[in-house]
Amino acid sequence: MLPPVQLGVNIDHVATLRQARYRGQNTSGEPDPARAAHEAELGGADGITVHLREDRRHMQDHDVELLRALVRVRFNLEMAATDEMVEIARRIRPHTAMLVPEGRQEVTTEGGLDVLGRRDHLRSVVSSLRDAGLMVSAFIDPDPAQARAAAEVGFDVCEVHTGPYAEAFAQTGGDLRRAELEDALDAVERTGGAILDAGMRFNAGHALNYHNVLPVASIEGVEELHIGHSIVSRAVYVGLREAVAEMKAQLALAR
Repeated sequence: MLPPVQLGVNIDHVATLRQARYRGQNTSGEPDPARAAHEAELGGADGITVHLREDRRHMQDHDVELLRALVRVRFNLEMAATDEMVEIARRIRPHTAMLVPEGRQEVTTEGGLDVLGRRDHLRSVVSSLRDAGLMVSAFIDPDPAQARAAAEVGFDVCEVHTGPYAEAFAQTGGDLRRAELEDALDAVERTGGAILDAGMRFNAGHALNYHNVLPVASIEGVEELHIGHSIVSRAVYVGLREAVAEMKAQLALAR
């Protein structure tokens, strides 16, 4: 039997809720992302993910530093490919540094990293992060060409953007006989195959929830899914520990 797909829990929106009340104040406020990480671990999270954005809209520098010290599972730092973020990652030393595109007006990351178009710059960034002993991941659109470019640049991991799949799932009601959903899922699978063929780890994430996660978790070779908003939303009703455990149970069904 294959091992279950692992679950990385993104706790950014715990900080979003805190900042809605405590933005600009010296007090750390509540809810506390560090406490959230602990609850997620108790629920079975295999990793904790946070995105330290350039505008610090949710996670703050002190959150990242504290979480790095406290998290007992893998700690994944999402970041833009900027000098500031590279310096922070090299100092804090997360287990994985995941490079993502970043727009100031977006609510959440809206697309994959254009590795093909930024190979020279990204090669330098990846080299700097790997020299610090970090595993480096690229968040890419479901496109095998981007996966091949990521391997050329030197990434260790690619996370495939599942947003287009999630949108197709919602539009079709999850009917896998519908061509648009079948095509969207196939794009994730083909990109995953290209990632594995290139010798990298294959992860996936974005807009996955309790309803649409099973087909993605069932793709051969996928190692880890990163899920945040859906779990934090569920936690409003049942608590974060239980919300994580429920998602872990979904992933176990895929194997």
